[in-house]
Amino acid sequence: MSAVAESTIIEAAIVGLGRHGRKLVGAVQGRSDRLRFAGAIVRQPGPAAAFAREHGLTLSTDFAAALADPAVRAIVLATPHSQHAGQVIAAAAAGKPVFCEKPLALTLAEASRAVEACRKAGVVLGVGTDKRFWPSMQALRRVVASGELGEILHVEAHNSNEVSRDFAESWRGAPDESPGGGMTGTGIHALDALISVAGPVRSLHAQLLARAQRPEPRDTVSVVFEFASGISGTMATVRATPFYWRVHVFGAHGSAEALGRDQLVVRRSGAQPVAHTLGPLDALRAELDAFADAVADGVPYPIPVSDMLATVAAFEAIVRSIESRAPVTL
Repeated sequence: MSAVAESTIIEAAIVGLGRHGRKLVGAVQGRSDRLRFAGAIVRQPGPAAAFAREHGLTLSTDFAAALADPAVRAIVLATPHSQHAGQVIAAAAAGKPVFCEKPLALTLAEASRAVEACRKAGVVLGVGTDKRFWPSMQALRRVVASGELGEILHVEAHNSNEVSRDFAESWRGAPDESPGGGMTGTGIHALDALISVAGPVRSLHAQLLARAQRPEPRDTVSVVFEFASGISGTMATVRATPFYWRVHVFGAHGSAEALGRDQLVVRRSGAQPVAHTLGPLDALRAELDAFADAVADGVPYPIPVSDMLATVAAFEAIVRSIESRAPVTL
């Protein structure tokens, strides 16, 4: 590691060392020259002791002590969803930049309070929506922004995965922590992807069809959107089935389709489809490095706060639509 990199590396504390918290640590520890974790705050140190030793983490149960520690330059949250807003606000009050795993909050009111606390404190807020950093999604947004597809008319997204069976019995399976079936755990990635290309949602109509919930959840969420931009859209999230990811943007002169992490197919009027295979990228490391860049160098975090709020607003509306079985206008 260079002397310059050593001087600018961000020392962070992670709150929560569950399945995803450990993935975040593994993505950067000893790999990133922008951020490293010095400590971890957990409820029960025992189960995390071996992992902490392996990765050079000091374990603590005291969140307040980490917030008061001047050596801790940033906080990373990998905690239950319902705790996010309060923890973001506490970090901001302590003057600590904070990176929060998705969802930022379960309601727009909570998300707005968290965003406002960071704004008032002048600290960076990052949200861990790692699919934003996939090469396929970065390329898709570049094609859309270039204007080569013409006027954007319609967007579609679909994601399926099997990871929900790994935590069906954990807090992630509790309805108050994960409302809307698969929307909270994984569907919100597809929702955020649509907002990243089509903007905020104006209205939507969602349905949740659930089958047996044990030993693993099996449900589908389907949503029809009208975006404030006038673009129409659809999305679906399915659990638990083999991994699949697709985001497709349709314009007046062509379409672009992101498939998985590294595939992009572009279709233009009068031409054969062109498929691109993009280079590999560790999206978890990329999002944490981008957060560290924002903290150290003042560059904007790649996900605008307006998109963070628009995603939570649409997520909350999807849950309301599922519960009421009726359309919702935002």
